[in-house]
Amino acid sequence: MNDMMGGSSHAAPAPSPSAFFQHRRRHHGGMMHMTFFWGKNTEVLFDGWPGTSLTMYWVCLASIFVASALSEWISRCGVMKAGPASFGGGLVQTLFYTVRAGLSYLIMLAVMSFNGGVFLAAMAGFGLGFMIFGSRSFKDTGSNNNHTEIQSHC
Repeated sequence: MNDMMGGSSHAAPAPSPSAFFQHRRRHHGGMMHMTFFWGKNTEVLFDGWPGTSLTMYWVCLASIFVASALSEWISRCGVMKAGPASFGGGLVQTLFYTVRAGLSYLIMLAVMSFNGGVFLAAMAGFGLGFMIFGSRSFKDTGSNNNHTEIQSHC
């Protein structure tokens, strides 16, 4: 009766942070990698993806590559450049900016899987995207521009 009237309560203690990692270790075979590693058995962005399938690993790498190149394209497309003041144009520009920022964060999270293949796919996508959409390789920059603008992805 004393317990019901405001005496001591016997609530279960909150689980410790280590209990979470022990749960993950039981179900996924280990903790998250904290150093770069090579291999197809990894998790990128989603629980269980790409898993242990070599085909799904290649799909993962291709997705990261395309997302990186797409991020470069959005950074350098005409919509992102300054133009006349317009509310509608500003909304479109904001939408493209938001999509590019979201892609960049997803790529960053994918690279944080510490898988070497994912890292190389992201860098190759950014590199090819820049070469096609940002460098002088495929467009004439004119004789009055003697520099190439490089934007940060941070």
